[in-house]
Amino acid sequence: MPEGWNSNIDRVKMEKIIFAWSGGKDSALCLHKLLESGRYEVACLLTTINGHYGRVSMHGVRESLLDLQAESLGIPLEKMTVSKQSSNAEYEKKMEAVLLKYKAFGVEQAVFGDIFLEDLRAWREQNLARIGMRGLFPLWKIDTRELVEEFIALGFKSITCCVNAAFLGKEMVGRVIDRDFVRSLPSGVDPCGENGEFHSFAFEGPIFRRPIPFKTGAKIFKPIEVELNQNCPLSQDSAPRPALPGGFWFCDLLEMSPVIDPKEDLLK
Repeated sequence: MPEGWNSNIDRVKMEKIIFAWSGGKDSALCLHKLLESGRYEVACLLTTINGHYGRVSMHGVRESLLDLQAESLGIPLEKMTVSKQSSNAEYEKKMEAVLLKYKAFGVEQAVFGDIFLEDLRAWREQNLARIGMRGLFPLWKIDTRELVEEFIALGFKSITCCVNAAFLGKEMVGRVIDRDFVRSLPSGVDPCGENGEFHSFAFEGPIFRRPIPFKTGAKIFKPIEVELNQNCPLSQDSAPRPALPGGFWFCDLLEMSPVIDPKEDLLK
């Protein structure tokens, strides 16, 4: 079980929540804090998938790697699949259906890893309030430099899978997020990428049973007019926003076969 989980007896008293999981570093740190509190039972991780591409919306991470994350975490995964040209209306309708499904089983709160975007939080809370649910924001208003430092100090590892070309160049995608990465960020770029400057894929850390095996593939540029308009409202880290000139650099992350320790295999 991931660290922070209590026994089944203790979990009877815990509040059930649904966790909006993007697969990135903020989600990983947020989940860690939630599990460490010992107050909540995670009914599922909820991730939005672009059905046409078979990838996590906006992050561009392959669905197979998302599955490996959930398996390593030991938490059920709920995928909300949207169309290639999905609108806000489609997103909100499908999100409402998923939330109502879990509400019927006693879930009353949804958890998000947002940090300081007021309009994003208000948008989430407004949508939740319509169906009688509440939002929980464990990272809210914590200094982003402190958060990224805590993430690194805890032993988490993450790699940038998408960067906004308006803020960062091609060389910044496919980089492991460590102290050198943080120091190399240009002035004005948030250390956690909270303004959408970059997105990441968490592959190792205290909440994972084992590291996620992957390798980096090609770096691909996508114009913002093609990718952002259809995906920005569907990201766990983004709210609907006007299109801006530019585009995104994506680093394709490819699944690898895990290397199994013979001793671990014998213990199964």
